[in-house]
Amino acid sequence: MTPIRLSQLREVLGKNGIEATLEGDDRIVSAVNTLEAAAGGELSFLSNVKYLSALETTRADAVIVPNGVQVPARLTAMRCRDPYGAVTAAIVAIHGYRKHPQWGRSLSAQIDPTARIGSAPNLANGVTISAAAVVGNNCTMYPGCYIGEGARIGDDCVLFPNVVIYDGCVLGNRVTVHAGSVIGEDGLGFAPQNGHWVKIPQIGRVVVGDDVEIGANCTIDRATLGQTEIGSGTKFGNVVVIGHGTKIGPDCLFVGLVGLAGSVTVGRNVTLAGQVGVAGHLTIGDEARVGAQAGVNSDVDPKASMLGSPALPLDDARRSVVLVGKLPEMAKRLRSLEQEVRQLRAQLNGQVASGERAPT
Repeated sequence: MTPIRLSQLREVLGKNGIEATLEGDDRIVSAVNTLEAAAGGELSFLSNVKYLSALETTRADAVIVPNGVQVPARLTAMRCRDPYGAVTAAIVAIHGYRKHPQWGRSLSAQIDPTARIGSAPNLANGVTISAAAVVGNNCTMYPGCYIGEGARIGDDCVLFPNVVIYDGCVLGNRVTVHAGSVIGEDGLGFAPQNGHWVKIPQIGRVVVGDDVEIGANCTIDRATLGQTEIGSGTKFGNVVVIGHGTKIGPDCLFVGLVGLAGSVTVGRNVTLAGQVGVAGHLTIGDEARVGAQAGVNSDVDPKASMLGSPALPLDDARRSVVLVGKLPEMAKRLRSLEQEVRQLRAQLNGQVASGERAPT
């Protein structure tokens, strides 16, 4: 951690395109923490005004807040339009990025003689690199990583423990893959024959673009034919499952537990929230947004916002949620109306039986 004076931090934010103003003492902060957990000498932030009350009890010395938010006099306030972006820059400035252990080229790493390894390798014990594989410059691989035959890894990649890259798959430059993820395993390819399932050889591959980050325990199927594609700049949370032959555009964000079936086409800058499921052979347009736990069973238009299962346009989904909440009341009213109808019918039948003239 690198302690920094708040006036210096404001300059750092300015270099990141975030204009901020400082109100209060120009203190030195040594760490960034949540409002609840912060201690003296630490910086915190408020990006959502629903947590405004936490400002009254925080022990932080300074807070990053949106413009116009009232802050207790004991706190130094750093005001800006984008507190979340500001605290991101602050974390980088004070804490920096994770420092990787330095193994060099471990003597116990199993590297095939035909594999090509770039300059400044950082390969831990238990790394296996197969025949004809290519690993770029400045790559870090933690224990248990396996690189299959003919796979290609770009420059400045980081593979955390027990990552598996199957044969023939390609990772671009500056790709990070977190622990336990598997890229290029066989997709669910079976053909029915005489009451049995016969495996279809999965002879395609996976191609991952530059600057992609893949969370822990994700799986990306290799294509049956051709390739499964993950566009540059795309980020996955944990336990994301991508079916074979799916093509995902650049700069997408998939939160944890997202699952896409095979042969899905996803445009650029698409956000899928937690536990979204997408059926096979669908298209999700550029800049679409799909809310948590949505089930997508039809194409999604560009820039659409969807929610629910099956997924509906956001306004329709909200109306549906409101109506579901009113169902008990509506059922009660319906039973009351049915009772009134039965009473009116009985009254009308009685009048007809006695010869009385029915009211008009």
